[in-house]
Amino acid sequence: MKKRIALALSLLIVLSAAACSAGGENGAATGADNTAPVITGVIDKYIDAGEVFDAFEGVAATDKEEGDITNMIYVRAEPELKFRNGKLNPKKGGTYELFYTVTDKGGLSYEVESTLTISAAIGEPEVYKQFDFSTQTVTETFGWEARIGEAASAKAELREGSYVFDIANAGAGDGDIQLAFSGLDLIEAQYRVKVWAKSTADTYAHLIARNERAEGWEALGAVWNQRIGAHVAPIVLDFTSGGRGSAELLLNLGKITPNPDNPADTTPENFTVMIDKIELYEITGDESEVPVFNADFTSGRGLNLVTSDGAKAEAVYENGEAIANITSYPNGGGIWSVKANLSLGGNKIESGNKYYYRFVMNSENAQNGEALVESDSREWQARAHFNGFAAPAGEDFEISGVFTAETDISDPVIRLQIGNAAEGVTSNRITFKSVEFGLVEGDRRVDKTTYTWMAFGGDSDNSLNPEHPWVTFNATDDDNDRGVGTVYAENGSFFYRIDDAGTVDWHNKLVAGYRENPLKLEGGSYYTVEITAKADKRVSCNFILNPIGSWDPRINEVMDIATEARTFTFSTDRPVSSDMDFEMLFQFGSEATAALGDVTVELTNVTIYQQKVL
Repeated sequence: MKKRIALALSLLIVLSAAACSAGGENGAATGADNTAPVITGVIDKYIDAGEVFDAFEGVAATDKEEGDITNMIYVRAEPELKFRNGKLNPKKGGTYELFYTVTDKGGLSYEVESTLTISAAIGEPEVYKQFDFSTQTVTETFGWEARIGEAASAKAELREGSYVFDIANAGAGDGDIQLAFSGLDLIEAQYRVKVWAKSTADTYAHLIARNERAEGWEALGAVWNQRIGAHVAPIVLDFTSGGRGSAELLLNLGKITPNPDNPADTTPENFTVMIDKIELYEITGDESEVPVFNADFTSGRGLNLVTSDGAKAEAVYENGEAIANITSYPNGGGIWSVKANLSLGGNKIESGNKYYYRFVMNSENAQNGEALVESDSREWQARAHFNGFAAPAGEDFEISGVFTAETDISDPVIRLQIGNAAEGVTSNRITFKSVEFGLVEGDRRVDKTTYTWMAFGGDSDNSLNPEHPWVTFNATDDDNDRGVGTVYAENGSFFYRIDDAGTVDWHNKLVAGYRENPLKLEGGSYYTVEITAKADKRVSCNFILNPIGSWDPRINEVMDIATEARTFTFSTDRPVSSDMDFEMLFQFGSEATAALGDVTVELTNVTIYQQKVL
């Protein structure tokens, strides 16, 4: 049986009557007491394509002087439809305005407008794309090499989306177990290495940059006795090169005893270290900040609050500071239901220029949200910077950002989206103590390489593997403090392991369809996505199907994932009009997810069904 889709539209009744005296403009004799006729029974109608529609069914016209004048009703449609004796048999879907008009012999008219919705017939659901989660063997190490000395008992492999060391015995010294990267050609630059790692038992590591071309052992930089614990965290090494030679990067995981007087504080036995990613920064040039605006809240201006979904808040100015006094948070909605807009003094943002901002806030109760630089009027359609934050209670908290503008913005503001309250909090008082905005000038450049070992990978946006357009986006990828995760395939299932959850949904995203490897959907069709999922802990995420390059979600739903497998089915409510590139987002970041610690989500089925409009 063919399925049908119908849209409800409103009924509009228009009365266009003009009393005309005898011998009026149209020459008709009306009589002084003539009254306008009335049409009844006109309502919005919904039919299926291929169904006979009788425009006059249930419709009547009466006139006080002439009685029943139904046979005098005229109907027309915009866009045009061709009626035969008031009937038609449409073959295509569409929405039409119908205008019913009747005019009595005296020249008085009455018109009623209604909507005819012809629902397009759509075909039976057919599988458009079913993702294959067959086990993928990841073998590319991107130049990183595991070294196990004879004194150690350990093995290293790429497993579960990470570089994994299973260590039974760490050997006699720190170099007995290493992860090494050789042949890093150096230029005159500052370098930073960040190794994101966790361990099943607390252990130590050294991170070293060694000059490979020195006659003897020469360390360009090192950090010693770095703790690796149960929660993933970065080990950070900074060093400077004068521009000659090459470096070898070494993460030493062998036997380390920081304090010989306390031999019990040492590398344990029988533990596992998992390295989620390694980030390498090469920083050249220099830059400086040129302030162009500092807020002056003594004027009683500079903060504008916008609320929705039942939230209530007002801007207050005290002691040279601006205060967002939130008396009630929204009943529903989201972080966007309370917006605190900080003025940038009428300054404009020009495409190609580099800018910075910073402001200090103090929140009476803990507050998380998003800090955006975007157009006051156009909002996300003209956005220059996106940031997330989690401000503690009662402490001065600085939020800052640096960005290069990709578009002109004539009315920029710093917009805080703060509609989510911390658990148990019903009101808040957020004090803004300063706001600074300006240009960043100079030739500083940061080149960053990220090494990961995730399933289906090949490059950062997975464009080399179009059959598996899956990637993660972690907020730490953009140098935020929170958000680390990885993906892997095993035994026909697809796993997304969140090792560090952020407090805003975009901090932890699993994405199908990204940049150079989009999810392509054909036009003229409805789509249904079927997902079977479970997790090792109950967790929720936002599931979104959105066209790449704009924000117009065709599906935007919440998935509550339990420890037992559950199948979710979500459908578009309108057809995709033309062939388009989409992204399919699973956004997990939240306070609740962060409170769970590590969590692993397992997908056993993701299937997209297509229903073509006939």
